[in-house]
Amino acid sequence: MNADCLFCKIAAKQIPSKIIYEDPDVFAFEDISPQAPTHILLCPRKHFVSLDDATPEDQAVIGKLHLVAAHLARERNLLAGYRTVFNNGAGAGQSVSHLHLHLLGGRQFRWPPG
Repeated sequence: MNADCLFCKIAAKQIPSKIIYEDPDVFAFEDISPQAPTHILLCPRKHFVSLDDATPEDQAVIGKLHLVAAHLARERNLLAGYRTVFNNGAGAGQSVSHLHLHLLGGRQFRWPPG
């Protein structure tokens, strides 16, 4: 845990949030500024800033983020489709320096994004 990290504080329940999934490796919560009807953030409990900081030991948790996202999408009946996104670095729109996966659904998406 990083004492200065917003998402680490959410994981430790020091900051209130609507946590919708948690296990020993991963936690997920509703985004406070949703960009779609469903907008969930999924985070590893281990603190690292982005994929650039991930190591081979992080491979399993990064994969697990996607599997949990698929599980939550099924629970939310996102049958028409959904999007998962990692933003890596400020230039890609990452605003919190803790790796997190966005799960977005419930509306039509365009390609290319942003």
